[in-house]
Order: sequence, then C-alpha cells, then structure tokens
Amino acid sequence: MAIGTQDDSDEMLSEINMIPFIDVMLVLLIIFIITVPVIKHAVNVDLPRASNEKVLDKPENIRLSVDADGLYYWNDARVEDADFERRLGVAAAQQPQPELHIRGDKAVRYERVALALAAAQRAGMRKIGFITEPTTASP
Repeated sequence: MAIGTQDDSDEMLSEINMIPFIDVMLVLLIIFIITVPVIKHAVNVDLPRASNEKVLDKPENIRLSVDADGLYYWNDARVEDADFERRLGVAAAQQPQPELHIRGDKAVRYERVALALAAAQRAGMRKIGFITEPTTASP
C-alpha cells in the first residue's frame, strides 16, 4: 500500500523552519533586557572637566628637590637637614602660607621624602604637593 505518490518524493521542501530562529531571538532579547540595567550606572554624576595646563610656580612657592643621593635643595639651593627644618618653620609662619612643591628623584630612597614630609607637617605646612614629569606616550 503506497502512502504517497511518485510525484511527492521528487518535490523539494522550500520552507525554512523558523522556530529555532525565533527561540534564539527570544533568548537574546531576554539577555539584553537583563544586562542593560546592570550596564547603566546607578548614580548619575556630573564629573568635572580636567585641564592639563602646566602648573606655574608662583614666586612665593617653595620648590623642595630631593636628589638621588637624598640631599635637599630649597629653591635650587643646597640646604642641610637642620637648616631645612628651620626654613620650614619660617615658611609655615608666613601669611598667606606658601605652597611646598616636592620634587623627588625616582632613584631616591622613600625615607628621605618621608622625612621631608614629616618635617613639613611638624612645622605646620598645610599646602604640600608632589611634582612629577608627565609620561610620554609611545607611538
């Protein structure tokens, strides 16, 4: 007993099964619905714009340099440790108080920079900053 005719077997099936395609699309839709709220930041913050202008030294600023040997230089003049603390005390008493800009050689021991910071704190210096060289981007 023949179920189909001879003509049915020669025909090509030209329909595409859309059910797997629809299943994949629904899964992707669910993934996007779940992940979009996670990607968005919970707190909207208006961040300030930073400028990369060079900080100019005012004449009243103090430039403290620590070379690779750990020697202190007060505005490019060599200063001994005892005289250094006395100068910090005088600078801290000035009104308005000058800023202390510390430039430490990258080969200097951290101990020398930490001693300078501790001496500045004991003297009462309130405005202390570190001066660094900007990194150059490699091409």
